[in-house]
Amino acid sequence: MAPNRLLTIAVIGLLLLNFGTLAFLFLRKGHRPPHGRGPEPKTEIARRLDLDEKQREAYEQLIRVHRDTISALEEDIHRTKKQLYAQLSGQAAGNAADSLTGRLGAVQVRIERIHFEHFRALRGVCRPEQLPAFDSLANDLERIFQPPHRRPEHR
Repeated sequence: MAPNRLLTIAVIGLLLLNFGTLAFLFLRKGHRPPHGRGPEPKTEIARRLDLDEKQREAYEQLIRVHRDTISALEEDIHRTKKQLYAQLSGQAAGNAADSLTGRLGAVQVRIERIHFEHFRALRGVCRPEQLPAFDSLANDLERIFQPPHRRPEHR
């Protein structure tokens, strides 16, 4: 067999193998979430509560308000941390660092209260027959919102 013919067969074989691998990966992509993540929290919550269309719209509105409020507070945390770490360079007074860390704690407490009130408002969107599902969901909220790499298996 001529070397050119052998090289041509090898190149065609490798191309077919590459296309086959790409097709396999593309087809399997639809069978599992990317990077091992589960469904988006709002999707899982709406599914578990079996929200109807009107409830989903109310839930979406709650989410928009919640995200806007939390984003503003996270910006505050970012600015405060920047000020805190600026205290590391120079002869800053210890009181400033204490004040800034106290502010960070207060903002974090506020964020947790806002999260709590968000879910209390979601409970208010539920019909009476959905409340047992909501109560079950409430026990899983920490797991649902954990980053995927820290999420324990659902028990």
